[in-house]
Amino acid sequence: MQDIISELTWRGLVYQSTDEENLGGWLLEKPRTVYAGFDPTADSLHVGSLMPLLMLRRFQIAGHRPIAVAGGATGMIGDPSGKSAERNLQTKEMLEANLAGIEKQMRYFLDFDCGQSSALLVNNLDWVGTFSYTDFLRDVGKHFPVNVMMTKESVKNRLEGEAGLSYTEFSYMLLQAYDFVYLNQHHQCELQVGGSDQWGNITAGVDLARRMHQAKVYGLTCPLLTKADGGKMGKTETGTIWLDADKTSPYKFYQYWLNIADEDVGKCLRFLTELDREEIEALDQSRQSNPGQRESQKRLAESMTEMVHGPDQRQRVIKATSIFFGGGEIDSVTDAVLDQVSDDVPSFQIARDVLENDGLGIVDALVMCELCDSKGKARRAVQEGGAYINNRRCESVDYRLTLADLASETIIVLRRGKKNYALLKIV
Repeated sequence: MQDIISELTWRGLVYQSTDEENLGGWLLEKPRTVYAGFDPTADSLHVGSLMPLLMLRRFQIAGHRPIAVAGGATGMIGDPSGKSAERNLQTKEMLEANLAGIEKQMRYFLDFDCGQSSALLVNNLDWVGTFSYTDFLRDVGKHFPVNVMMTKESVKNRLEGEAGLSYTEFSYMLLQAYDFVYLNQHHQCELQVGGSDQWGNITAGVDLARRMHQAKVYGLTCPLLTKADGGKMGKTETGTIWLDADKTSPYKFYQYWLNIADEDVGKCLRFLTELDREEIEALDQSRQSNPGQRESQKRLAESMTEMVHGPDQRQRVIKATSIFFGGGEIDSVTDAVLDQVSDDVPSFQIARDVLENDGLGIVDALVMCELCDSKGKARRAVQEGGAYINNRRCESVDYRLTLADLASETIIVLRRGKKNYALLKIV
């Protein structure tokens, strides 16, 4: 058994616990079962979801058994915690699609075949769905004091706001609390973890387990993933940073972490990576002595991309980044590498037979790929040394692109100036 509480504490991952004094020793006594819940609000988890998911992963590495709960039942209602207005209810079809997406991702992060510590993935609809409304009120609701619910921040904040709180959302806490009771009774689960915004729901489950079965269970929260200015991490001008490669490309995912501010990167290294304390503290020192090298950001981006998308994608995005920011000549790369940047670099198509026959003039190519808005400007760009083919300067306005100029199987990379790129794809 590893001292998981000490590990979480130096990383800054302990925000609240129901028994701070004794929890560490209790966890060292023997392997425990711990759970976290994930509601299917989308068909992919996002960066913020990594916090509780990685908490489960850390507990498993320390020798405990993790349970990931997919919220097929709670997702039908939506958690009011941290929300100023009620969520839009999803259809059953949407929920099923979302559940399939997040279950696949949870399986990727946890080990389901490691003996005593093997992870378990369950859906709370499997037990909540067996209740009738009256049975649930009689068997569970009678143990849940309304005055206790009214003291929870998630309830108080909404009752004081303009939107108020519907009975549907008010019931969410009861459903999540019963998850803990069920898992304790059927899987000997004794600890629930989650973000700090889940404290009210977690303590409600601890209280319900005591009232229904005199069970002693525990709760532990980690901080929310926020930036130094208080804003949510994982949000950009173009939207959420997702874990699904089809929603956020590995290249864009890598670039997000590569551009994290100095004041945020130390926390991200502690919260989101499995780098050891010695390496993280060495990176802290590097930021102080050589901030311009951005070693912390590079290490964070590499570690996060490998953990979420695998080592092959990490190598591809590093290669793509070196191509578009390193300035070296582009030669003998693959479409897979260049496709990493297709969401961020404009792409245009040209028929193969054009390049097989007379070729495409560089002036026409610069205009076609919208790197110049007229042939006159395109000629000047070439004459002034500002036009590049696969990062090699084009010396003549009469140069014609052919298949010999392919940087990969089907792509030619054009550039005007230092940063204006376009991909010309052969079809």
